[in-house]
Amino acid sequence: MKNRKIWLGVIALFAAVAVLMSVYYFLGPKGVSGSKEITFTVMVDDKEQGKHTIQTDEEFLRGALEQEKLVAGDESETGLFVKTVDGVTADESKQQWWCFSKNGEDLMTGVDVTPIEDGDAFTATLKEGW
Repeated sequence: MKNRKIWLGVIALFAAVAVLMSVYYFLGPKGVSGSKEITFTVMVDDKEQGKHTIQTDEEFLRGALEQEKLVAGDESETGLFVKTVDGVTADESKQQWWCFSKNGEDLMTGVDVTPIEDGDAFTATLKEGW
């Protein structure tokens, strides 16, 4: 009886994981294939540090930014943790971090899973304070 409960628990766990993976696959962010042109603006101290027009076939923001060598950071289990944008590195001792926005709205996704479409305008703003 005890072994049966354990096996039922294991099967239920695998079923739950399968359902969650399916939901993410079907409802998660989808990239748009084909050629696109996006703009990418870098803001530091409330001033425009740089503005880039990017031609790309990439489907997600990370690919487009890495294509132009505009971002660097550390890999984590959730994707790239961006530390450097357009040559400017966030200083953790000052609690600095990069905030990304798309068409004027802060992103709730990382650069790895943020889909891009032709005409999108992205901004990376160096922020201070957690």
